[in-house]
Amino acid sequence: MIVDCAIYRDGRRTQGPPDFSDALDLCRLQDDAFVWIGLYEPTEKEFDQVAEEFGLHPLAVEDALNAHQRPKLEVYDDSLFMVLKPVGYEPKSDIVSSGEVMVFIGDSFVVTVRHGVEAPLGVVRHRLEHEPEMLRHGPTAVLYTIADAVVDHYLEVAGELGRDLEELEAEVFSPTGGGSRHTASRIYAFKRQILEFRRATGPLAQPLTRLAGTGLIGARVPFVHDKAQPFFRDVSDHLTRVNESVEGLDRLVSDVLSAHLAQMSVRQNDDMRKISAWAAMAAVPTMIAGIYGMNFEHMPELHWLGSYPALILGMAALEVLLFRLFKRRGWL
Repeated sequence: MIVDCAIYRDGRRTQGPPDFSDALDLCRLQDDAFVWIGLYEPTEKEFDQVAEEFGLHPLAVEDALNAHQRPKLEVYDDSLFMVLKPVGYEPKSDIVSSGEVMVFIGDSFVVTVRHGVEAPLGVVRHRLEHEPEMLRHGPTAVLYTIADAVVDHYLEVAGELGRDLEELEAEVFSPTGGGSRHTASRIYAFKRQILEFRRATGPLAQPLTRLAGTGLIGARVPFVHDKAQPFFRDVSDHLTRVNESVEGLDRLVSDVLSAHLAQMSVRQNDDMRKISAWAAMAAVPTMIAGIYGMNFEHMPELHWLGSYPALILGMAALEVLLFRLFKRRGWL
């Protein structure tokens, strides 16, 4: 469905023809005007008319309709196509959710397609309409502001993930919490959320590098003003910080999982030592009782009146000796 269709001239929203085809023709007659159409999860039938009117490439149209794309930047003859994956994080459930934003920019037009709820397009449009100086730069300003909003939210999500990981780490190394049987599953689930976050942030580095005019590619990207490259470099720097944070979080959660498994192994070894120590203490009286429980007539001290208390005292003495020995060595 079409969420919004507006004409912007000289950085301000203006009235224009209700039909976006007429609006596009009008904008192309004016150097400082462009039309911005926003769509939310359009059907193939709804998007066909837009794609035909704006001359969008069939491959890009297919990607925009099907969603589930990696962040990327594609240059076609009549338009530029970029995919971004905004993310959201729910700290209570430790779940990272992602949406998708597809941006087409070309000669005097911007078409944005949103999938999922994690997309800041409404906020971006509102922000740009209150910054006419920025909006005067046309479709490039829209692309920059969307990328900037998405990456800035990445920084917030990375910070929230870092705080939750600190709490999880404190729980693992606490005297009581680390031994929970659910701790390992929680750590692994948290690692899965970091992986979901990385799928959104990692592939976006190359498209932003192209837009910033840096790296090995370094060529000018069509439909993007050269003067916008410093702004995209700033967004690329922020994304680099995010990716470094994600790498650090991934390594740290792997270390926390390894530490938890090591703790569990140590505790199991301690339990086994205690069980072995008690078994050794139980073996001494069992051995003595087993020997004198044999059915032989001629055995030493068998008919001596003091044999029973002597054996009981002997077993008790041996038990005390073993207990003190194991206690001194930390086995009990």
